[in-house]
Amino acid sequence: MGRVEQIPVTLVTEPGRLLALDADTALLRLPANSGHGHEDGGQCIACAMRTDVRALLYDLLESAKQGRRPPFSKVVVDASAVPDQSVVIAALTGRLPAQALRDHTVARLFYLAGAA
Repeated sequence: MGRVEQIPVTLVTEPGRLLALDADTALLRLPANSGHGHEDGGQCIACAMRTDVRALLYDLLESAKQGRRPPFSKVVVDASAVPDQSVVIAALTGRLPAQALRDHTVARLFYLAGAA
């Protein structure tokens, strides 16, 4: 079995920070709040799913495999609106327990290349 090329992930943590994107880069934006009437950072299952970076990266990968989006070799995750960015960083660096098989797939195929 051959070595799998990992996909670098750059995390944007500063509001208003812009990064140049090329055709090989996918962009994920994590929202602060979906407007459910709770304060930012409040516990909400629907909001937690929208900011689960591992689930979103897995969905991105599957969409590319199925031809529903262009292939990519890099990812930029805009987490500047997320109140607790440490959770996103922990998910990308393997410090959160895996919740599903997809989390192991993401850990094997993606790595945090840096934060901007």
